[in-house]
Amino acid sequence: MADTEKQAHEAPVGYAVEAGVATISLDDPSTRNSLSNEMLDGLIAAFKRARDDAEVRAVVLASTDDRTFSSGGNLAGFASDVPLVHKHAGTSKFPELFLLIGELGKPVLCRAQGHVLAGAVGLALACDLIVAGDSATFGTPEINVGTFPFMIMALIYRNVPRKKATEMLLLGDRIDAAEAERLGIVNKVVPDAELDEAVEYWALRLASRSPVLMKMGKDALHRQQDMPLKEALEYLRHNLTLAFSTDDLQEGVSAFFEKRDPNWTGQ
Repeated sequence: MADTEKQAHEAPVGYAVEAGVATISLDDPSTRNSLSNEMLDGLIAAFKRARDDAEVRAVVLASTDDRTFSSGGNLAGFASDVPLVHKHAGTSKFPELFLLIGELGKPVLCRAQGHVLAGAVGLALACDLIVAGDSATFGTPEINVGTFPFMIMALIYRNVPRKKATEMLLLGDRIDAAEAERLGIVNKVVPDAELDEAVEYWALRLASRSPVLMKMGKDALHRQQDMPLKEALEYLRHNLTLAFSTDDLQEGVSAFFEKRDPNWTGQ
């Protein structure tokens, strides 16, 4: 998906908009799309751009290299001879990016193909939905090189059954796309040749929904997940009441009974 009027590329991240869908692409094949400071800065800037563009209704996160979505954190940076305080400051970009995706107010779909490793597993899990090609592999191999996936652990435990999550972290083995789907890491697996079509189909469906209800819904999804049940139910009831006040909810109900497509205004 690309729109010549809304394409941009600030290495190592590409950005393009078409039909209300912003495609953010990891594009640093020389490092296997490692999550370097430059890559993280580019991703943060791209997601903020998508968040602030009223024409963008949904976001796809992808890689320009079908062999590798991302190899994860930049190991060279781990061993670089810089003050520890600078390394600590640099790692703040991971939670900033993960929270930005969660609080974007717009649905984010990850197109996963090739190797999805280490920190990239967390990046994929930060997205709302994941569609994977059948050759994709997922893994957290940090333990094999003397480190640990601290920055993505919280996301893994919020998405993967506890014992399997612990297995991933402690053993560092890779799993294939079929197993990732079985564990709930990905939503859907399709043949590699059909991946673009499947991603575009879901992305356009997401972009066709009411932007105001989609934002309210995504915000609620993000906020309620760690609330105690009683507080979550009260928070969600409050959101339903707010939804009743929107023009789009009234329009959606009217369109349903009138058997026509809704005309969303975002109000």
